[in-house]
Amino acid sequence: MGQLTQVIPFAGVLLSFAVLPGLLPRLWHRRMASLIGFWVALGFVLQTFAHGWPAAGLELWQATFAEFLPFIVLLLALYALGGGISIRGGALGRPGGNLLLLIVGTILASIMGTIGAALVLIHPLLAANGYRYEKRHLVIAFIILVGNAGGALSPLGDPPLLVGFLRGVPFFWPLTHLLLPLLVMAVPVLALTFGLDVWLGRREPPPRREKLRIRGLLNIGLLLLLIAVIPLEGVWHPGNVTVLTARIPAEHLVVMLVEAGCILVSELFTPNAIRSQNRFAWRAMREIIILFFAIFATIGPAFTLLQAARIPQLPLAWFWASGLASAVLDSAPTYLIFFQAAGGHAAALTEGSAPLLTAIAAGSVFFGPLTYLGNAPNLMIREIAARRGVRMPGFFAYAGIMAVVLVPIYGLMSLVFF
Repeated sequence: MGQLTQVIPFAGVLLSFAVLPGLLPRLWHRRMASLIGFWVALGFVLQTFAHGWPAAGLELWQATFAEFLPFIVLLLALYALGGGISIRGGALGRPGGNLLLLIVGTILASIMGTIGAALVLIHPLLAANGYRYEKRHLVIAFIILVGNAGGALSPLGDPPLLVGFLRGVPFFWPLTHLLLPLLVMAVPVLALTFGLDVWLGRREPPPRREKLRIRGLLNIGLLLLLIAVIPLEGVWHPGNVTVLTARIPAEHLVVMLVEAGCILVSELFTPNAIRSQNRFAWRAMREIIILFFAIFATIGPAFTLLQAARIPQLPLAWFWASGLASAVLDSAPTYLIFFQAAGGHAAALTEGSAPLLTAIAAGSVFFGPLTYLGNAPNLMIREIAARRGVRMPGFFAYAGIMAVVLVPIYGLMSLVFF
């Protein structure tokens, strides 16, 4: 059976999420799980024909338990903790305050991760600008900077860089190699957003001034605990654990237990007033859980096909190839594919100026905001904004806006760095 046929379920998952919410919204919201379940089932059937049902079953269980579960538990933990922190008042709601929040969020993303920073700061941004008619530009800039590019400076920041760290890339390598590309992206986006915010703000009434208030210290402490625990996965390797034939590193299992404990503590002790203020609801994660389960369950043949492609040993080619793949395949697995395709040896890839690894890392991180599928925070930010009444663009409209804003920046990066 041809490799292209094997990729059909994965393509079906991506197209379903891209097209159906806008084309058939009622059907999508009622039958999303069934529709996506069809593609997962089709993928299992095709794998059964190609390799036999025992192998297909083992592969699906391995992808679910050892790959999807660690990913989604971390996502749920950061979602729970971020939704339990409330920041209100200060200069937010005015162009200068919005600019400051985007800058702070960009910095925090490399310290507490793009998911954590996004979930902590998206609520105060939207609440402070709730009086405004037009605020989509702020959400789009937030996705670019806080949900994606800001995580470029540490393995804690973005999942693809964590993947590299777990495979031997030094902890401070991203800081020394991706700082300048980050500035090339962040400065134009901040300038454009601030100018647009000032122009649009002239039509809006001035916001009421409020004193800065931060609530949810318990969840801040739990976030700090996660920040301290997650890097241990790169230095502590007690061996693998087998659960019903699925092999998972023991450190991943331990970290998952810590994350689950943080979720439980947060749910039990976070005041309801904070959750209500943030309009926190677990159902907002439903679409994200279904999407990423389907991606992990069907992405295997896409990995195989991409690894078989012959890419010239030119950093520019790797930058664009890894970047465009990240925009539709999610950045973390894309980084892993190209890391392995480049040899998979961290010591060799980080020698000298490390042009290939820099290209792979930059492509995987900075192309993440190009579509809603490029990085996990994108969908979460969109869902939170939509629940607060922001009329977010559909899949293709969003991709078109991002292309207009970001492709010239990618071109500048290509000229300067690759």
